[in-house]
Amino acid sequence: MDTARHLVPAIGNSHHMRLFFSVGEPSGDLHGANLIRSLRALDSSCAVCGYGGPRMATAGCEMLADLTQLAVMGFSQAVTNLPSFYRLFRKAERYLAEVRPDAVILIDYPGFNWWIARAAKKHGIPVFYYGVPQMWAWAGWRVRKLRRLVDHVLCKLPFEVDWFQQRGCAATYVGHPFFDELQQRRLDSRFLAGQQQQGGQLVTLLPGSRQQEVARNLPVFLDTAERIFKEVPTARFAIASYNEEHACTARRYLAENQLPIEVYSDRTPELIQAATCCLACSGSVSLELLFHLKPTVIHYRVPRFVKLVARHLLLQVKYFTLVNLLAAKDAFQSSHRGYHPADPNAADVPFPEYLTDRGMSPQLAPHLIEWLTSPASLQAQHDRLARLKLEVAHGGASDRAATYILNQLASSQGDSRTRAA
Repeated sequence: MDTARHLVPAIGNSHHMRLFFSVGEPSGDLHGANLIRSLRALDSSCAVCGYGGPRMATAGCEMLADLTQLAVMGFSQAVTNLPSFYRLFRKAERYLAEVRPDAVILIDYPGFNWWIARAAKKHGIPVFYYGVPQMWAWAGWRVRKLRRLVDHVLCKLPFEVDWFQQRGCAATYVGHPFFDELQQRRLDSRFLAGQQQQGGQLVTLLPGSRQQEVARNLPVFLDTAERIFKEVPTARFAIASYNEEHACTARRYLAENQLPIEVYSDRTPELIQAATCCLACSGSVSLELLFHLKPTVIHYRVPRFVKLVARHLLLQVKYFTLVNLLAAKDAFQSSHRGYHPADPNAADVPFPEYLTDRGMSPQLAPHLIEWLTSPASLQAQHDRLARLKLEVAHGGASDRAATYILNQLASSQGDSRTRAA
């Protein structure tokens, strides 16, 4: 990205750029930290403050609060935390009114971030949305709100740009920031060596980064592991828990289970790398699985009502897994949604996926058993992922986003000075 860096106009020494971030998800905290580093590499005087998490604080963000502590999933949890969200919103609104930062940068977390965007527009502060909500997939009518409240939409996926531009949004493709993190990450070689010494083929279970996801998906994953073990008794299993709390939950589920399953927290990258194949809950982890070329089955269990509403009213794309959408010839094909093994197009889907309201271990296990018992099938899946990775898993999103933001702000400041003269 050296070429892109040279495009950033010099911002006058009389003005130090001040940016306000609002980030609520753990994954957004990671992307926000990388974006902050890229911004400050381009403009060392750039001051950053706002809401985020520990990674952003380490990268130099002055934290008004750790919003990632309030990452919630589900209506009841959101209602319970509403007073806390409102206090944080009022605090941000006062800051925007008094400090008047040069821009507001939002990452994911649409519920709360719409409030922040509305406050920024009220005070005439430009809004950049980095990692915009996937409204092309869920409830596309929300784009009207995006068009009204957001000045610049920075897209993570190539097919998003046309969709947003066709609906009147100023959209630019910068790439997926997760690939930046994956390229920079260093794995624990000692841990990997220890896994290799245990022998046998490892199946890594990734039940999700939220407690509710773990509760819904892990029992199904364990039943799937039991079915696999009956067919492949040399296989072993590891649960990659997002944190120690999730690991404790997993150990409770395993209390009466005799399978060779180990539980780890904060070892997800290593357990993916060590695996022969994986069983995962849907989410950005699918990009990590693509990056490491790991054949994977995706399972996402939701309440029956949610599944019905998603399939028939909200879901506008054929697949719900990011990697499958990146591979799809027509992501927005609506005549036949969803993955079905009998579908002639199923062979083109990198990760078999199941959006379901019930346990589907009888459907999940055969995919994994085939990869564990057929070297040819495993290699074919590996080759398919390698071709896709070559096409889409490029780094540099953080640098491209930082360059775009600073260019836009420098340009608008230049226009303001011209009008003032």
